[in-house]
Amino acid sequence: MSNFLTEYQMASLVEAIQSAEDHSTGEIRVHIDSHSGGNNAEIAFNVFKSLCQNKTAEKNAVLFHVNFEEHYLTIIGDEGIHQKVRQTFWDRLHDEITAEFAKGNYHDGLRNGIFKTGYELKKHFPVSGENFNELSNEITFSN
Repeated sequence: MSNFLTEYQMASLVEAIQSAEDHSTGEIRVHIDSHSGGNNAEIAFNVFKSLCQNKTAEKNAVLFHVNFEEHYLTIIGDEGIHQKVRQTFWDRLHDEITAEFAKGNYHDGLRNGIFKTGYELKKHFPVSGENFNELSNEITFSN
């Protein structure tokens, strides 16, 4: 469990994910990691491979990998969404979220990032027909 988010805030983030995924085939995952030490980027990529990579038909899953203790955030988009928004989108989003984290606004920072990602997913991957939820909306954790 996270010392940085309350149960209510985590439930609110799951609702934000559901809302952000509406009208898009894209998928958003949030993973909170509490490992200390190690290569955070490598850890984040391994989590991405396990939770997201090649798990959506249009390769449009996005992972927010957060390690609050290490003050580390990684945002990884699968190749479908990454080709549409480019690295500049992820860099800007990362800066906005970490600026909120620096003020102690962990929930608001993540929530806003989820909604901005959802906006891009809706723009580039609109729903035509049924919209299956390809990935869980639940926040995952590693200890």
